[in-house]
Amino acid sequence: MNKKEEFRKRDFCYTCYRPESSCMCKYINTIETKTKFIILMHPKEFRKTKNGTGQFTKNSLSNSELYIGINFTNHKKINKIIENPENESYLLYPDENSHDLSSKKINTDKNLVIFIIDSTWPCSKKIIKESTNLQKLKMLSFTTKIKSAFKIKRQPSEYCLSTIESTQYILELLNNYNYENLKIEELNNMSKPFEKMVDYQIKCAEKKSEPRFKIY
Repeated sequence: MNKKEEFRKRDFCYTCYRPESSCMCKYINTIETKTKFIILMHPKEFRKTKNGTGQFTKNSLSNSELYIGINFTNHKKINKIIENPENESYLLYPDENSHDLSSKKINTDKNLVIFIIDSTWPCSKKIIKESTNLQKLKMLSFTTKIKSAFKIKRQPSEYCLSTIESTQYILELLNNYNYENLKIEELNNMSKPFEKMVDYQIKCAEKKSEPRFKIY
């Protein structure tokens, strides 16, 4: 049996898109937010069943949508959200002209929509380059000294956070500005499936590194 056939035969969770043996859905506590989050996932990220932080984010937020692709220029649903005059849309991406949410709140009476790209930095740049509709959005960023708990993955810099960690921190800031009205416990529990996934993968890595002895 080759690897593809073996993968097809494995029980699979179609909620978190992970093998059922490592499904983290039981740790997900969905929360309701005023802010709408649109997660744009690169196809390469979708194929990474080990690191599904974008899917965890989507499943953790009732007011969220997830789309997979590279060029979203002609995406009807996304364009409808961007062009809606009742929405105030931002793209989470570091830029010299971005709005730093850590130091200044967003003043708007409109519905806040935040687009988040779930991908590596090179692939994120490609998505923005290909998607002309995203280029027109206001940029949003934040500054933090929090270090990612993604111990199994090397980040480009020590303060780079995963998709779910970034989203959680944004919600904490919006909560501080009273734009959101979320309980601290709700916010803290948001990263639980991510933390459990990291713990699971560390244990798997340790198990693989254990010496094996042959009996002759």
